[in-house]
Parts: sequence; C-alpha cells; structure tokens
Amino acid sequence: MSPIVIGIIGVIAVFLLLFLGMPIALALILVGVVGIWQIASLGAALPVTARTIFEVASHYPYMVIPLFIIMGSFAASSGMIGTLYNTFEKWLRWLPGGLGAATIAACGAFSAVSGSSVATSAAMGTIAYPEMERYNYASRLSTGTIAAGGTLGFLIPPSIGFVVYGMLTEQSIGRLLIAGILPGIVLAAVFIGIVVLMVLRNPSLAPPVTEKVSWKERIYSLAGVWEILAVFIVVMGGIYRGWFSPNEAGAIGATLLLLVALVKRKLNLSNLFTALRETVKVATMVLFLVSGATVFTYFLALSTIPTVLARSVAELDVSGYVILIIILLVFLLLGMFIDAVSMMVLTLPVVFPVIMELGFDPIFFGVICVMMMQVGLITPPMGLNLYTIAGTTRVELDEIFIGALPFVIPVFIVVALVIIFPEIALYLPRMM
Repeated sequence: MSPIVIGIIGVIAVFLLLFLGMPIALALILVGVVGIWQIASLGAALPVTARTIFEVASHYPYMVIPLFIIMGSFAASSGMIGTLYNTFEKWLRWLPGGLGAATIAACGAFSAVSGSSVATSAAMGTIAYPEMERYNYASRLSTGTIAAGGTLGFLIPPSIGFVVYGMLTEQSIGRLLIAGILPGIVLAAVFIGIVVLMVLRNPSLAPPVTEKVSWKERIYSLAGVWEILAVFIVVMGGIYRGWFSPNEAGAIGATLLLLVALVKRKLNLSNLFTALRETVKVATMVLFLVSGATVFTYFLALSTIPTVLARSVAELDVSGYVILIIILLVFLLLGMFIDAVSMMVLTLPVVFPVIMELGFDPIFFGVICVMMMQVGLITPPMGLNLYTIAGTTRVELDEIFIGALPFVIPVFIVVALVIIFPEIALYLPRMM
C-alpha cells in the first residue's frame, strides 16, 4: 500500500479506537507506531515512543504547564477567588443580573493566575452559586455564567491551551500568551453583556437591584485584588518586556502566590498535597497527550498526508477565509465530543500545515483556535465545565446545558471580530 493509503487508514483507526473507549494518548501512540512500522520499518518504529516521551518531558517549554497549574492551586488555596468575587460583586451589583456579571469578571481575573478552566469553574461553583441561589437567581443563569466564566481560563494567560498549541506548532509560547490578553478581555465583556441582556429580556431570571453599595465600600473592596493584579503584572509584564521566559515567569508567579498563601495562613499540608497531586495529574495527562500527538505527527509526516492536503487546499479556487471557516466549524463539531486539549492534539498535525500554506499568521490562528476549543468546554455532551459545575452545585445537567448555550454565541462573535480585526490578537505580540 502507498504511504497515503496507510495514513488514511491510520486516521480512521484513531477515531475507531476512540469510539471504542481507548484513551486518546494510547490510541495516537499505538496507531503512530504501527503506521511508522508499515511505512518504514519495525526498527524505526520501536524507539519512537520512548524517545518522544523523553524529549517532550525534557522539552524546556513543557515545564511551564505544571508551574501555571500550581499557580492556580496556590491562588485558590489563599482564598483569592472568594475575595475577587466579593470585590466585583460590589462594583457590578447595580447591573441587571449583577451577581452573574460579577461571576464572569471574577472568573476572568482568577484566570490571570490559573491556567485551568475546570479549576476556575469548580472554585466559582462553590463560591458564586450559593450566593446567587441565596438571591433567587434562576439556576440556569447561575450555572451558565459560571460555565462561561470558567472558559476564560483557557484563553486568558497563563493558559494551558496556548502552551500546548505552542509546543505542537513550535511557536513562541510567550507571544501566544500575550496574544490572549485582549481577546480574553473582549470576550469577558461580551459575556457580561449577554448576562445583562438576558435579564433585561426575562426579568424572572434575576431579582431586581434593591441594595446599593456606597463608593466607600467599592474603594475599600479593591484592597482584596492587589495580589492578583501584582502577580499578573509581574508574570505577564515580565514576559512582555522580555525580562524572563514563560518558564521563569511561571516559577516566579508560583513562588509569589505560595508566599501570599503562607502569609495569609491559608495553606496547610492538606491543601499543599492537594495542589501538588492535581498538578502532577494534569501535567502527566498533557505529557502523554503531547507525546502521543508527536508520535502520530511523525507517522502523518511519513504518509505525506499533511503536505498533500496543504498543497491541494492551497490550489483550491476559494478564499483562504472560506477554508478557515470550514476548519473552525470542524473544531465546533469535534468539541461536542472531545475535550479541548485532546482536540488540539488530534487536529493540529493535519490542520496547521494547511493554515501555513494559506499564509495565515500562526499567532493569529493560535488565538482563534484556542477560542474555538473554548466552545467545547460548554457544549454538550462532552463539555467538561458543565460536568464540573454539576458536581459542585448539584444542579441537573439538562438545566446546566440550557444555561450554558446562550454563552456559545458570544465566542463566535469575538472569533469573528478577531478574524475581521486581527490586530485584536496581534497588537500586543507585535509590540514585544
């Protein structure tokens, strides 16, 4: 058989194995090794897995993943997310659906020190939902805002999504992280706008605003956000100014947040072990996913499928933006069934060469790629954020699904804005 035919069989085999329930990393490694064996030789295929896992684990940029994860764990342990929520609640209470708006804003701010959207959703589910329930907010609005706000952790730096994208495409992780700042702020603002519009359209979703907050209370509440702001400025400002690498920034941020937790006496041995355990769990998962994707990429490269596909797409008599939109629609469909990082690992080996052949900026594509992956976090039946919130709030899943759906549209709106005005994503990286 020709290499292309073997490659096509391999791609089909991966999806068949996933359908049968095999872990994604294992399916990619298995098909990759067998495919390399068929195209080259068994002697070429056997060393690939061990060498790849070692190279990925020892790859310098990979170390930023556990550092960003533990940053979020230390921030949560120190009680920062509760403080953030209280601060934004005082500033945004006057809006229709003010507690929902405060939830979105607090999620966005917490995302500035946490690379995990699931962790953000879990923390806000335990803090924001009881408060909104106490004020008689509709459960679908409450859970929908928490789910939507949680997705910001995948876009606003530090973001695991950008780190994985950078590793798979060999792009600058620092530039990618900086590129997510403005789109993240725009998306958070649009989410808040959606909350306000929903409540104006259907006042039964949230109670009318009765309690007023004085300016004195608002000003005093800002004292609770200085730690987050200071860490974000040090971490992202240092990357932006070129003072240190993303890895060094992650180490500095984790150290600063550890000190904050210790000074506040919020960190005990139980919290520390929980933070370390979650960090190892997520970092190991990403390690094997990226390793599996790398083995599979070697196989696809030998099959010449990405090269042939990129050349064929480039020769089509259609606009590159038409092809880009088709790719984004594929992301939307896959996101309903595959988690965000796994989808990135599965699709980028094939999609990225096409994007490069079409002449799109890889940083620009990285931003809209990560944003489309966000959608998968809040779309059934896979949406990880939805199941996380179901576990922390005890709300029925169908109610959470209904509440999250209105927040899918804002992601498309901001993706369209970034496509029309690429400088939203590229302005800050170009200034580095």
